[in-house]
Amino acid sequence: GGGGEEGFGSLPTPHLPQDAALADACPAVAEPRGKVRARRAGRRRAGAMERRGEAALQPSLEFTVENVEKALHQLYYDPNIENKNLAQKWLMQAQVSPQAWHFSWLLLDMDKVPEIQYFGASALHIKISRYWNDIPADQYETLKSQLFSHITRFASGSKIVLTRLCVALASLALNMMPEAWPCAVADMVRMFQSEDSNIDGRARCLALLELLTVLPEEFQTSRLPQYRKGQVRGVLAQECSSVFPLLEQLLQQQDSPSFIKQKVLKCFSSWVQLEIPLMECENLIQAAFTSLHDPELFDTAVEAIVNAISQPDAQRYVNTLLKLIPPVLGLQEQLHQAVQSRDMETSHGICRIAVALGENHSRALLDQVDHWQSFLALVNMIMFCTGIPGHYPVNETTSSLTLTFWYTLQDDILSFEPEKQAMYQQVYRPVYFQLVDVLLHKAQFPSDEEYSCWSSDEKEQFRIYRVDISDTLMYVYEMLGAELLSSLYDKLGRLLTNTEQPTSWQHTEALLYGFQSIAETIDVNYSDVVPGLIGLIPHISISNVQLADTVMFTIGALSEWLADHPVMINNVLPLVLQALGNPELSISSVSTLKKICRECKYDLPPYAANIVAVSQDVLMKQIHKTSQCMWLMQALGFLLSALQVEEILKNLHSLITPYIQQLEKLADEMPNPSNKLAIIHILGLLSNLFTTLDISHHDDDHENTEVKKLPVPQGPNPVVVVLQQVFQLIQKVLSKWLNDAQVVESVCSIFEKSVKTLLDDFAPMVPQLCEMLGQMYSTIPQASAIDLTKQLVHIFAHEPAHFPPIKALFLLVTSVTLTLFQQGPRDHPDIVDSFMQLLAQALKRKPDLFLCSSLDVKSMFHCGVISLKFPEAPTVKSACGFFTELLPRCGEIPPLGQVVHENGKMLLQAVLEGVGGQASRSSMDQLAEILFALNKHCFSYLSIWIKEVMQQDGFPSARVTPEQKEIFSQQILRERVNKRRVKDMVKEFTLLCRGLHGTEYTADY
Repeated sequence: GGGGEEGFGSLPTPHLPQDAALADACPAVAEPRGKVRARRAGRRRAGAMERRGEAALQPSLEFTVENVEKALHQLYYDPNIENKNLAQKWLMQAQVSPQAWHFSWLLLDMDKVPEIQYFGASALHIKISRYWNDIPADQYETLKSQLFSHITRFASGSKIVLTRLCVALASLALNMMPEAWPCAVADMVRMFQSEDSNIDGRARCLALLELLTVLPEEFQTSRLPQYRKGQVRGVLAQECSSVFPLLEQLLQQQDSPSFIKQKVLKCFSSWVQLEIPLMECENLIQAAFTSLHDPELFDTAVEAIVNAISQPDAQRYVNTLLKLIPPVLGLQEQLHQAVQSRDMETSHGICRIAVALGENHSRALLDQVDHWQSFLALVNMIMFCTGIPGHYPVNETTSSLTLTFWYTLQDDILSFEPEKQAMYQQVYRPVYFQLVDVLLHKAQFPSDEEYSCWSSDEKEQFRIYRVDISDTLMYVYEMLGAELLSSLYDKLGRLLTNTEQPTSWQHTEALLYGFQSIAETIDVNYSDVVPGLIGLIPHISISNVQLADTVMFTIGALSEWLADHPVMINNVLPLVLQALGNPELSISSVSTLKKICRECKYDLPPYAANIVAVSQDVLMKQIHKTSQCMWLMQALGFLLSALQVEEILKNLHSLITPYIQQLEKLADEMPNPSNKLAIIHILGLLSNLFTTLDISHHDDDHENTEVKKLPVPQGPNPVVVVLQQVFQLIQKVLSKWLNDAQVVESVCSIFEKSVKTLLDDFAPMVPQLCEMLGQMYSTIPQASAIDLTKQLVHIFAHEPAHFPPIKALFLLVTSVTLTLFQQGPRDHPDIVDSFMQLLAQALKRKPDLFLCSSLDVKSMFHCGVISLKFPEAPTVKSACGFFTELLPRCGEIPPLGQVVHENGKMLLQAVLEGVGGQASRSSMDQLAEILFALNKHCFSYLSIWIKEVMQQDGFPSARVTPEQKEIFSQQILRERVNKRRVKDMVKEFTLLCRGLHGTEYTADY
């Protein structure tokens, strides 16, 4: 091959851009380390490699064999990470250089160490797979024969180098077939079967199997264009006739050693993914079933069978699928033995095979009505796998594989026409009832003793597994309907009333869990068993946390039912209040109380005093974590909403006073991290209470008449009363914490939540709140203050009596923010974002604000343009929102019309810069909306401006030609009706500007 090597030395190869080379180049130098390091062979040569000079590599070095070896040495042995990175970079360039054709072959010399040989083989693969078009056609044959001879040479050499050479030859074959190399696969088989005395037959056989295995894998990841991919896939599928007989022969030979058979099964596994007709795979699948009895071949055989059965095309071969059912059923004895001997790997593998056949082909097999019994037998085998003994995930990991099968089977049965569906319902309803029993058995907790030994990871996996079971039960409800609830209720009833046998809490908990899974998502109002269940709940002797949690969540799931049957509330409420005092039940008890208070608030006044007292007690004892305290306050907000005003005030007084006293104390202290947390906690509690305390029932979507009969309360709103009482205290806290964004945000949050809930009822608070916000914002601008101002503008825009202080606040915030822009807004993207949203809201709700003589409209417009150029996409989006609200109002608000007339061209310039590549591609739709608004409302100006700005050279990108710019301008000016079309034009144009048009990168854009 010497002459051939020289022949390749002068091939012209363009340089690949650095980052594109990265993907494949890094593994080429990094992959062998771990494997090679483990090898003891070649250690002496590696020692010689290590002793070379440690001088750092120069990036400008020539790409020669010696320099490549130096660089590899530096990459593997130099302790300096910068030198390693330099070497990595240089080697990546070497791999794609024209010289790679020359040095790659020399690096494959048998005297070199595997690290060096591997790099040579890798470089060849990269040249063939990436730069195929640079190889002259008259060199194909030389290249092919060189690769064959090197593969033969390495057949008994380093395994990783052999694999890389096989991948290179596979890439060559895929690029040459079918025209330049018509029977590539048959040729490969023939080449390796021809007798060659130098090479041991077994090594030759392994090399051929390696080559045949990597060929389909290389096809899956190859960069062939789409039309070639289809063509080559067809050729490979035909060529399997050269491969499969050989594989069958090797599997059936008595003297084939295990490692050869293993390679054969891997090779078969690789080929079936080329969508080869299932009937052509039949003999090999049967041979793989036989291999399952050999422990050494078991895993590889499972993989091969599952891959063959799971290919999408397989469902067309129903007769072959039917022939596969008996061998799968034949594995049951091996499965039972594996379960008895706790061999999790074997039971897992057999289960995968049964599920692959059932899940992928249930529809095709159900269609064969004459064979319903053999399919039912397969379903029962999968049922055994679902209920496999032991606790998931500690004693088994198999049952979770089967859950999606039950979804698929149910979907397929319910998709048949009525007659066939009825027949299958008759067969499968009992199966699904059995499934419910099996799933609830699997959902049971282990004994307390066993559970305490589980790791936190195992407990978390078990929790997720139970959620999957819960989802499955909910799905199965569609098939079994109300009868499912009745059967669960009967079982629970028998369990709780049976005095003979003591029941385990685990059994009770699992049945309740089943009930809760269904009640959470399905309307159980019609169910006749719920009253009985609510009656049973107080009789459950709760002995541990898991059971108590499930009882709580079950009550929570039934809260809507309780709202329709309020007489039953007293059966369960005491349990919930009792659980509130237990920190271990924090999440379940608080979330259940919140659900009851939200759904049943009009029926809770008789219990209100008790609920408030218990809640206050647990809040004072600090039993719960912060987020549960917040939920508890929301629950109390719902509860108080339904009481009379004087009752609300009385309860609020007792509930809030301790916190106010605490806050007064904290307000006198010097700021420090621990009192900051306490302040934020108290402000959070108030804020959450006011989120749900709504006596005017704004959020009620109930149609029932009781709500309408409630008298509309007179006098001030209780929330306003409380806020006015604590207002000065909050101001005092603020004065000390103005610098702290989190405290300011917590204060603003109280008012924002209150405004949202109270709406017009908040009016008495407006003057003092506006004054406080103005002082806050003038001292230290914070985004949360602007957001609250926006909320006030939104709600009170059309209330002339309450709007003057809001107008004054708006003008103040605007003037302070404009000053901030003059000082440089780059460090405050959050303030800029909120400010743009405030301006958009003002334009939408109260455009005449912009008639104020004291408002500097021109500066505002300039700030909007600056905001469009921010790198943060949310800020750009808000700035676009400002302009899309502003442009339609040019006609009605003269100052806006004037500013657009004078500065609109600058806005257009900024928008087109963004489209040209300055803005993120995710902002294109919003920028398109500005263009659309300009065209709709300022057409005569836009037609002049767009011409002027597009005349600039290289604007908005050097990648677009004057013709492309002209086409885009005309398209935009023509489209004044369809906003969607403008968005598409902008997307198209931005791709041209970025040089991405027609690339894979934009396929899904």
